[in-house]
Amino acid sequence: MIRFLRSLYLRPRLYIALGAIVVCFCVSASVPVFFFASQSLLAGFAIIVLLDILLLYQRRQGIYGTRVPPDRLSNGDENEIRIFLENHYPFAVSLDVIDEIPHQFQRRDILFHAQLPAAQTRTLSYHLRPVERGEYHFGGVNVYAYTFLGLVARRYIFDAEKMVAVYPSFLQMRKYELLAFSNRLSDYGLKKIRRIGHSMEFEKIREYVKGDDYRTVNWKATARKNQLMVNQFQDEKSQHVYSVVDKGRLMKMPFEGMTLLDYAINASLVISNIALKKGDKPGLVTFSQKVNTLLPADSRGAQMNKIQEALYREKTNFLDSNFELLNATILQKISQRSLILLYTNFESLQGMRRQLKYMRSLAANHLVVAIFFENTELRDFIEHPAMNTEEIYQKAIAEKFAYEKRQIVKELKIHGIHSVLTPPDQLTVNTINKYLELKARDLI
Repeated sequence: MIRFLRSLYLRPRLYIALGAIVVCFCVSASVPVFFFASQSLLAGFAIIVLLDILLLYQRRQGIYGTRVPPDRLSNGDENEIRIFLENHYPFAVSLDVIDEIPHQFQRRDILFHAQLPAAQTRTLSYHLRPVERGEYHFGGVNVYAYTFLGLVARRYIFDAEKMVAVYPSFLQMRKYELLAFSNRLSDYGLKKIRRIGHSMEFEKIREYVKGDDYRTVNWKATARKNQLMVNQFQDEKSQHVYSVVDKGRLMKMPFEGMTLLDYAINASLVISNIALKKGDKPGLVTFSQKVNTLLPADSRGAQMNKIQEALYREKTNFLDSNFELLNATILQKISQRSLILLYTNFESLQGMRRQLKYMRSLAANHLVVAIFFENTELRDFIEHPAMNTEEIYQKAIAEKFAYEKRQIVKELKIHGIHSVLTPPDQLTVNTINKYLELKARDLI
């Protein structure tokens, strides 16, 4: 009985009908002839409500439903969540579906209204965009079923308390992996860079596919096979590519809901995968007050899983970063000359100069690329025309900060350190372009 009462819900149509009957009883106080009609109306209405309840509870499980999320959610991306519904009633029902999504999203609008014919199925879908890594706990899928009468509803609860982990953006990783090896790079901001003075070694002969360089056509093999065949080459040398992620306080700045740290983590995963596909050996270093992770560069198949798991587990209190310790650790642990992609942030020229001697020390033994972030809010403020004296002063200060960012790039170049100054949303594309540029110039 308690279970029955917990699953039974009265719908607005029932209250409207009861209100109309109450009005009839009120009128009968002045017009007695209406009293008997009101009583008959109330009795008939009670029978209809009882019939509606019997229709909904004639089966133990009239509706089946389940949530079908991905095994993992991709951080910073739109992830599709599906809800599968099946009607076991011998008649059509209307459904109100409410999904209890994790509290991190701060949303209460996942509500669907659906019609489901007898013995039919239906799939509903919506998208969620997480902005931080970790465990996300879903509540139940609440399905309220009601008949064409629409007076009462029966509630079903499915998939209560389900946990899904949010990993660094593996969707971006897959997308850019395809783009990096296709002829559509420019469509997404990736540059086709001509390789200069590089050496390649022959790997195999394969069938021609759209986008291959016609200069690699093997005419003898083409004549034998009676179809276009091309020579495939691979780079002669494999270099170490380390993504070094700063987890300090300057990486806490938000952009579109995500911290700069999570943008750096997503980009690290993408560039590590591309480096592996290009024949290089990716590695990972993360640091704040101390060096938290040092994953040696490797080209074995399990390396990407190791990098992904390490990035997923990264946590920080956003304290000041210790570049001196980072420098000492890399010089001690990484002996082979490597490409160091340093994801950090400099808000002022003076702040960069405090860390410059440590970056110069790294650059003496490795190829260092300092990747830091453009303040997009300052850029938008500068582009907006000043309307009064106060805004003129504010705009002058903003232009000073923007100028210092450009000066950081110039000063790093003077000391032999490459740099990428990028908006957070273009970090991955600009990092890939820099990596491809360095490979094209045969610097790694």
